[in-house]
Amino acid sequence: MKLLKLVPDNTNIDFMGVRNIALILSILVTIASLVLVGVSGLNLGVDFVGGQMVRTTFSQPVDVEQLRGRVASLGLGDASIQEFGGPTSYQIRLPKPEGGEAAANAAAGRVRTMLAQQYPGSRVDSVETVSGKVSEELASDGLLAIILAMVGIALFIWFRFEWQFGIGALATLFHDVAMILGFFALTQFQVDLNIVAAFLAVVGYSLNDTVVIYDRIRENLRKYRKMAMIPLLNLSLNETLSRTIVTSGSIMLALAMLLIFGPDVIFGLTLAILLGTFIGTYSSIYISAPILVWLGVKPDSFVRSDEEDMVVARKARADGAAV
Repeated sequence: MKLLKLVPDNTNIDFMGVRNIALILSILVTIASLVLVGVSGLNLGVDFVGGQMVRTTFSQPVDVEQLRGRVASLGLGDASIQEFGGPTSYQIRLPKPEGGEAAANAAAGRVRTMLAQQYPGSRVDSVETVSGKVSEELASDGLLAIILAMVGIALFIWFRFEWQFGIGALATLFHDVAMILGFFALTQFQVDLNIVAAFLAVVGYSLNDTVVIYDRIRENLRKYRKMAMIPLLNLSLNETLSRTIVTSGSIMLALAMLLIFGPDVIFGLTLAILLGTFIGTYSSIYISAPILVWLGVKPDSFVRSDEEDMVVARKARADGAAV
């Protein structure tokens, strides 16, 4: 019985032939993502801005504007209401009331009473309360975790390979994170601690794929000393293509099923990791590999020449004879 091969052994795709087009596209989309984040901002959840989050499910679809007006009539401050996972599920975000836990419980109780009176059959699924001080700590700690992860990864690859590879990995990770931020700024999906976890998962996956490709590139740099850099990169990418497709495909298939059939509470987390896996696969091929060419890496950059090998061999024989 023959094993199933998704990628034939003689596959020879010219990935580097479109590297400049991919670079321009990536730069434009990355800049657009950062501008979008700066202009539109992110829809930060209670975890990061503080306040109360009331998640409720109605027996049938409701008029959002009418619901917003009824919540506003309670006098609890400027409320934000968004659909959450379906046409009958909504999350009501309220500012943190003054007065501590007692005031927060009273505000949640007023919302529960209003929903029970105005929308018979509705239920409150959860109520979350986060103070402003805690939310600031969560936001700063989450941002610090992502930055330290990216810097630590770049340093690891720097020592594991060479400085050009470290810069390539850092550029790849920055590209991936910027793309996901741009997506959340465009869609205004809520960004909470689950999304921070998704960012770290994406960073880890992108690193894993990048290291596999970099390891094959380094191996081929030693093996094919006289091969031009572009064909060598194409060879390395084609040799790891089967592994990339199998790994990325299986992960994205599982995430797609989870996105469709999974619970609403992890919808944002699943969507972020699914998008990040796709972007990470693209960037491992079209960012991490071509950047080595732009940084001046050549087949003989990290390998001793034949003359140097001869000098080392003579020295070793001379040391052996002296002993």
